[in-house]
Amino acid sequence: MRECTHCFNPLAGYDWHCHACGFLPRYQDGIACLSPRMLGHNDGYNEALFSEYDRLVDSHFWFTGRLNLIIDTMRVHCPAPAAMLEIGCATGHVLAGIHKNFPGLRLTGAEPSIVPLKTAARRLPDAAFVQMDGRCIPWSNEFDVIGAFDVLEHIEEDELVLRQMHRACKHGGIIMLTVPQHRWLWSRTDVDAAHKRRYTRRELLHKVRAAGFHVNYVSSFMFLLLPAMVASRVMQRSKKSGRSPVDDGFKISPWLNRLFSLVFGMERLLLSADIRFPVGGSLLLVARKIPQDADGSGA
Repeated sequence: MRECTHCFNPLAGYDWHCHACGFLPRYQDGIACLSPRMLGHNDGYNEALFSEYDRLVDSHFWFTGRLNLIIDTMRVHCPAPAAMLEIGCATGHVLAGIHKNFPGLRLTGAEPSIVPLKTAARRLPDAAFVQMDGRCIPWSNEFDVIGAFDVLEHIEEDELVLRQMHRACKHGGIIMLTVPQHRWLWSRTDVDAAHKRRYTRRELLHKVRAAGFHVNYVSSFMFLLLPAMVASRVMQRSKKSGRSPVDDGFKISPWLNRLFSLVFGMERLLLSADIRFPVGGSLLLVARKIPQDADGSGA
């Protein structure tokens, strides 16, 4: 059910005009802007990076490997979803991959920035897109799957976002999260990307459970490539500031990209065999919304 972001009353019809409080969002290129204050100021992401990374999403081992991992995991934990919301969908790379693998799935993408949403709308003309604040999700009991892929680390109030995801998720539906892991990996890359934190496994599990979810699955990934990631961080510390904000790990040669793709592919096979890694550059988590009186302690 769609709700007004101002008075939280249910919305009728197909637009975002609230007849209860009179709120009428402005539109840019057909996209409703539900959080206009974030159009001019958003400390969660460097907008210039959207176009830089959009050039890489179809070929770089990190983006292609993570997408394949997301699709694999979704097939296991929610094989026949009807509706999905991606929070922080950027230019629509993940939604486009999911669209190819889950035909008929109703897709909605959300971002606080209008810039990448325009690209996403061109990439996926059949999906719905909305400019919004993840701390105020205008749906309740609506989606079978809600994804936030490398998003929570950009938001100071991540626990509020998780509670909002719980409200927007259907009973029996799931959320899927990827986040950067290990505080000791903090580097200039995190600063340039406007990260607020890198997570520990315990911290992420605690916050997800506190929001009301039952954790079904959690594992580190980027395990086999963790030594290369550590080496990249060490090399960063020896370089002078003033460099490009694009992570050095995304500026690699084609042959190294192919090698890392093979290694990530091996790791994906291990993960699909339900081998879980204790450490890695990132965490992948799946949690389900269940009735409060249901039993179960999670993964």
